[in-house]
Amino acid sequence: MTDPTPDPTSARAAEDRDRRRLALEKKRERYVWYYLGYFLFGIHIVAFVMIYAVTHAK
Repeated sequence: MTDPTPDPTSARAAEDRDRRRLALEKKRERYVWYYLGYFLFGIHIVAFVMIYAVTHAK
């Protein structure tokens, strides 16, 4: 017969895995926001340069 009580070491290991997975997911989400911010900032710089070029063209 098997013991119906869960093994505390396996429960602790599963909890540690979940905690690491959530930390990694949070880190990756933060990187996505950084990349999005840099991308949008870059688009605005390009747009301002193009506007300047068009308004000062001869």
